Amino acid sequence: MRQRHLRQRERVNLGSYYTPGACVEIAESLLAPYIAGGAVLLDSACGYGSFLGNPLAETIIGADIDPHAVAESARLRPNATVLCRNALVDVRRESYGISASRRLAAVGNPPYNDRTSQIRRAVKEDFGEMDEGLRKRDLGLSFLTSYARLRADVVCILHPLSYLIKEANFRLLKEFSDTYELRDGVMVSSATFEENSTATHFPILIALYVRSSRGMSYETVARFRFQTADGQVLRLADYDFLPKYVRKYPRRNAVMARDALFFYPLRDINALKRNRTFVRDRRPNLVVVDKRQLDYYIYIDVFKRNLYRLPWYYGNCDVFIDRPLFMKYRNAFVRDAVEHHPFLEEHVGNPTDTGLDVGDYFETILSERRNAH
Repeated sequence: MRQRHLRQRERVNLGSYYTPGACVEIAESLLAPYIAGGAVLLDSACGYGSFLGNPLAETIIGADIDPHAVAESARLRPNATVLCRNALVDVRRESYGISASRRLAAVGNPPYNDRTSQIRRAVKEDFGEMDEGLRKRDLGLSFLTSYARLRADVVCILHPLSYLIKEANFRLLKEFSDTYELRDGVMVSSATFEENSTATHFPILIALYVRSSRGMSYETVARFRFQTADGQVLRLADYDFLPKYVRKYPRRNAVMARDALFFYPLRDINALKRNRTFVRDRRPNLVVVDKRQLDYYIYIDVFKRNLYRLPWYYGNCDVFIDRPLFMKYRNAFVRDAVEHHPFLEEHVGNPTDTGLDVGDYFETILSERRNAH
């Protein structure tokens, strides 16, 4: 159900993007084998109660910090207990009346609101009160950590795929990742959410985690086969990523030659869609191009102009490369970059035309990944 009572500023700061029914159905199908026979189902950011109608759970509890949402959820889900509370304060089973012996399944679409992102930064505010150790760069990371403190036996929630595939985010999940392993997951586009009006969409994972002494590492995440509902697959271990070869972010006190080139920071593919690449004149917060790595920066520049070829679920990945194939097509990449940035010619010359087209490079690497799965 779409929420209508929050203004944009409130929606952004509460991370309130209500869940489409198709996503609820996927989550319920993933969760079904784990909750039959007496489990407590808890959605600690329940909104209008989309996840509180599961017929398999014996006890259903919802909570939300928004009083209007709580009232609406209680009206729509009379068989559930719905509480108005901050789920990131006093995070204990006892706060919900759940005994230590009960099997607990945490479910839902908890808020996400990355305060380090440039998107809607002007309206973002402090997250407010929360228990010690829960304050993260994103509300969703705080909620994942809260499920570990509740000792949930199984967790089935929606969250940005970037929580797992961006190593800096994954490190912030240590309290959760030490205790849970990823068993299943389905990727959907943020475009699925009507209230998410940003033009640059990103992959959201409907994830199933099970409590385990093994936990999970970033290496296990890299080997995991993330799938879309129609069977497309993303596995990080299948790719070679550009941050191995170039700097993503500026370096303090970088030494600059008189003819230095500059490049916009490289957060991920979606940021590349929004940002420029090469810049000739020095500006704040730009990467100084190491001329020994210029071919790779040229690759990124051309990659940007070919982003329309990529499926949506690559959005939060780093730029990837097939190095041997790129070397075959190198001259085509350089010619393309010089055509769009004539000032590059003084750094790379005018390479011979080999008759190869950069479009064929992208078609080849994408078809190889599709055929591999």
